[in-house]
Amino acid sequence: MTDAGYTIPTPIQAGAIPFALQRRDICGIAQTGTGKTASFVLPMLTLLEKGRARARMPRTLILEPTRELAAQVAENFEKYGKNHRLNIALLIGGVSFEDQDRKLERGADVLICTPGRLLDHFERGKLLMSGVEILVIDEADRMLDMGFIPDIERIAKLIPFTRQTLFFSATMPGEIQKLADRFLQNPERIEVAKPSSTAKTVTQRFVASHGKDYEKRATLRDLIRAQTDLKNAIIFCNRKKDVADLFRSLERHGFSVGALHGDMDQRSRTTMLQNFRDGNIQLLVASDVAARGLDLPDVGHVFNFDVPIHSEDYVHRIGRTGRAGRSGAAFTLVTKRDTKHVDAIEKLIGEKVEWLNGDLSALPPPEESQETDRPRRNGRERDRDRGRGKGRASTGHKSDIDAEDTRVETIEAAPARAESLKNERKSENNKSDNNKSHNGSRGNRPYPANDDNRDRRSRYHRDQDDGPTPVGFGDDIPAFMLIVASAKA
Repeated sequence: MTDAGYTIPTPIQAGAIPFALQRRDICGIAQTGTGKTASFVLPMLTLLEKGRARARMPRTLILEPTRELAAQVAENFEKYGKNHRLNIALLIGGVSFEDQDRKLERGADVLICTPGRLLDHFERGKLLMSGVEILVIDEADRMLDMGFIPDIERIAKLIPFTRQTLFFSATMPGEIQKLADRFLQNPERIEVAKPSSTAKTVTQRFVASHGKDYEKRATLRDLIRAQTDLKNAIIFCNRKKDVADLFRSLERHGFSVGALHGDMDQRSRTTMLQNFRDGNIQLLVASDVAARGLDLPDVGHVFNFDVPIHSEDYVHRIGRTGRAGRSGAAFTLVTKRDTKHVDAIEKLIGEKVEWLNGDLSALPPPEESQETDRPRRNGRERDRDRGRGKGRASTGHKSDIDAEDTRVETIEAAPARAESLKNERKSENNKSDNNKSHNGSRGNRPYPANDDNRDRRSRYHRDQDDGPTPVGFGDDIPAFMLIVASAKA
């Protein structure tokens, strides 16, 4: 273990490993970054020294909520067990079934997988679960709280009742504990820190922000630029769509940034994480797929672009920094609609989080767009302007506002010209009657010769009610109705 960098065990390791070696069921609760993975990997290496796995019959089973975490545990097994001759099989989505089947055919001492892919292999007849001696459910609250309950219940029925079961998590709410008790038999509870507490090495701050997405993005950019000691950072969003939008925004503003979310294929996700580990990108915008258990030991900052809906996720997100005794900083952007989630977070962690540069009450008023400076218009004028501006976006520049004001003044002056417009229409109708009486074939349509007058007439005629009531088609009589019938007809 010295080669892996361990000199003394962490508190969770010191508390869990002796009971695991006694084949006791364990429910281990500790802060993120305290070595929970080694708490079950190390005793399993000792327990598996005797015996060999048979084809398609794994000896131990480790369930993980995400592909990345499963791959990370597999790496830990290879690192810690380099002197043990153990076959390790990793079953996750996004990888060929054939490659995984070949590993199962050789026999797997350790089977590390996500629940869905495990059941896929079982239903295809590639797995026999009757030889499982140890079941590990890592990130137990996540596994049970995020829709995995039916899958885990089904898996538990497929493996022997006399198995040893190990639960490990950073949080264990009461309702989740009740579910965990269904899978544990007389467990030893190892709790080295208050449930859902955060590491003391992480400096936490709330940052007040206006609620519009573009305002939050601007606040985040200013916050990132203000960190003089920023080496790298993970930025968490609640939705995959927001991950993509924020990634594109930061990229446009010249930041070194990558994205990670559940809709990406496995190769892209693995490559993105490796680029972040290697320092090829400075910022990683991610969903909660990166919040649980990922061992990224040298992350300096965490930014929560969105306040997590589930307060337990806050503990896991900020636990990506300040790991292994290092110092870290976590900033969370908070809007007025996030107050109930903020209260839940502070209640969960049992402490008040300080605000950076004042709380929500200290926010400056939002910048009013120049659209609001336009003169008020009545309903008819607004309806007319919407019709005119259809398909054309307003830029909000001063030239647009001046042009709008000019249109308003012109329309307000229209009643003064109503009488002259009526006279124009009367004279135009008279000319049309004369044309119809003198043309023996297709006549001209009754429009005035002046195009400007025609435009003004048609525009103001529909806005004024003081003109003559139109009969039938009004002034716009279709041309075919103006054709004079011939004498032969």
